[in-house]
Amino acid sequence: MMAASRRKLMAGVAAAAGLAGAGVAWWKYQPAPLLSGVEDALWRLSFDTPQGTPLAMQALRGRPVLLNFWATWCPPCVEEMPMINRFFQENAANGWQVLGLAVDQPSSVRSFLQKTPVSYPIGMAGLGGTELGRSLGNLAGGLPFTVVLGSAGTVLHRKMGRVSPADLQVWAGLK
Repeated sequence: MMAASRRKLMAGVAAAAGLAGAGVAWWKYQPAPLLSGVEDALWRLSFDTPQGTPLAMQALRGRPVLLNFWATWCPPCVEEMPMINRFFQENAANGWQVLGLAVDQPSSVRSFLQKTPVSYPIGMAGLGGTELGRSLGNLAGGLPFTVVLGSAGTVLHRKMGRVSPADLQVWAGLK
């Protein structure tokens, strides 16, 4: 009888610890509220492409945008890129734009894109990309981090971590 009670107690403690850990992880990786004025500031930014040409955020305004922060050294970032590329190819005709913001060295990005090309534009955010991500609610500074902007220029959704096909399906219905 004592052994059964002890097992129940241990199972209860383990379950409580598991729930607490899951709760802390969920809380830690939830995007924080947006800083005041960050949406307006975002549209004034410009990034160099890996080829060195400027890419102004303002040129994307008026269309829904999937903004994906990534790096060549980030395995989940690299894994999700083909899926994001398919999303862009399937939804560009519906007005969608995708912009990958590389939080990385330009030489690493150029080398990576030669081996793994994508159809959507890439902007070189460098280390400043981490600060931009933080201003958009990614306080942990982790990658990948994805922001969905509506055609009105406002943030509709943010996700810390790898996107899923279900995420992309939901976002495709947003404008």
